[in-house]
Formats: sequence, structure tokens, C-alpha cells
Amino acid sequence: MKLPIRLLASTVLTLLAASMLHAADKKVVLIAGRPSHPPGMHEFRAGMLLFEKSLAGFPGLNVVVASNGWPTKVVDGKAVDDDKVFEDADAVVIYADGGGGHPALQGQRTALFDRLAKKGVGLGFAHYGVEVPAGDPGAAMHRWVGGYYEHQFSVNPMWKPTFDTFPEHPVTRGVKPFATHDEWYFNMRWIPAGQGVTPILVSKPSDTVRKGPYVHPAGPYAHIVAAAGRSETMMWVYERAGGGRGFGFTGGHTHRNWSDPNQRKVMLNAVVWLAGLEVPADGVNSSPGEADLAANLDKKGR
Repeated sequence: MKLPIRLLASTVLTLLAASMLHAADKKVVLIAGRPSHPPGMHEFRAGMLLFEKSLAGFPGLNVVVASNGWPTKVVDGKAVDDDKVFEDADAVVIYADGGGGHPALQGQRTALFDRLAKKGVGLGFAHYGVEVPAGDPGAAMHRWVGGYYEHQFSVNPMWKPTFDTFPEHPVTRGVKPFATHDEWYFNMRWIPAGQGVTPILVSKPSDTVRKGPYVHPAGPYAHIVAAAGRSETMMWVYERAGGGRGFGFTGGHTHRNWSDPNQRKVMLNAVVWLAGLEVPADGVNSSPGEADLAANLDKKGR
């Protein structure tokens, strides 16, 4: 049976519009680092897949997860970087171990991230992923997100900061006061004058927290103790002068803490904002169950 010309034209236009809308989706690449630490800690894969599920169906957003390390392909029997996934990315988030083994510092990846930043691609880093060595790696983090964790300048105690006041920003929409016991880093090495940096999660460590012990090295550090009474930033967002956005989130050591609706919401809001989409007035809502939290945990033995 032949369709009337008017109906056929309407159908074609509808399909074309749907195709164009899908093509216009913002793409976020979530890179989950390789397994490390005991079970329940540094569960990068489980965390990123939880975020992916929580963002499923968010209008205009396409989330891609690279599990347990950098995306790779096999060439001549060897695994090599597969950077094709980044070609049309609007944002990239790394939740992984950092330091000298930071995923963004290996091979030509720093140059890749510089190219992405120059294009205006959003870049975000979570937990150990905010730590890089001082020098050129630190300068790169300043370019990308405005701050980073510097060994023996920043600190990493296990403590329970209370986050009860928030700035007016899309990333804080719908976020209510919360507190989770975690390895919340503080005393970041900020870009000079902190230009472009907006603190999101801020709390005041007690003198006891400042005196340590820190997770590693145990400390204490004189400059941390001397700053008694000062509020510290545990999450921040950054707007690059040349365009593009960034964020750093220092918590996330303990996987169970993603069950807190407000810790989860501030991260999901950040991912949406990083990609250049509008964060809803009440933030990104999600309600994972126990099965969702337990899913995709790395097999680490005892």
C-alpha cells in the first residue's frame, strides 16, 4: 500500500528531526581506572557505571564508559591507545589512581588533553585522579581544571567534613547539606590568584584533623597545622579563560558513599554541567538500590 505523499513527507521529516536531535547529543566519556586498594575502596569501574546508569535517559546526554583504564585497541597483537572515542567528546572525566601513573600523563595523552581543552571540551577529575606530580603535570592540571593535589603540600586524612552551605551555581542545584566519612583531600595547589575557580564543597577541618595522621605520608605538616581555622575546598569547578569547563572532586575513596543522595547529586550535576547542558532546577535525581551499588565491583579478593 502506498502512503499519501503528505504522510510520507511528514514521516521522513520526523525521522530526520529525531536523527538530528540524537546527533546533537552531548557526549561524555567516563574513564574508570584500573583496580587498586582493598574491596570497597577505589571502585572506579563500579562508580563510573553507577554514574552511567544514573544519567541514563537524561535529555541530550550520551554517556560512554571506558572500564579499568584507558580505551585501547589491538594492533599487531599489542594493545595500544584508542583515542577515537575522544574525537566527538564534549566532556571527559577521569576517576582513577593518580600520581606519576596518572592516566592523562602517559605517552602522548597530555598533548591529547591539551587539544581537547583547546577545543572547549570539559575535563573533570575525581579522587586520586586530582593528584599529579608538581612541575609540568601540575601546570597541565592548572590549564585544565585550575588546581591539583600536590604531594606533601596537599593532605589526605580520613575525616567527615560537613557540607552545609553552597554557592549559587548549576552544580549545587538541589544539593542539600550532607557529611560522609571519606579520604577528603584538601589544601590544593591552585592556579595563581585562583582565577576561574569556584569552590563547591567547602568545610573547616578541626585542629585534630589538621594534625593527622594523614593516610600517606602520616604527617603532620607544619603548614597544614598553621592554617588552623581556615575553610578548605574539597570540590571545585573551573571555567577556562579560553573556553571550556573543568572540575575536581577530592572524595570518592569509599564506594559506599555514593549511596548518599547529595554526594551523588553534586557529582552528577557536575558531569551534566561539564558537558555544557542545563542542570535541572532540583539537580540530577537518581535512586540506585543496593543491587546497583553492589554491581560491577572489581574482583580484588579479600
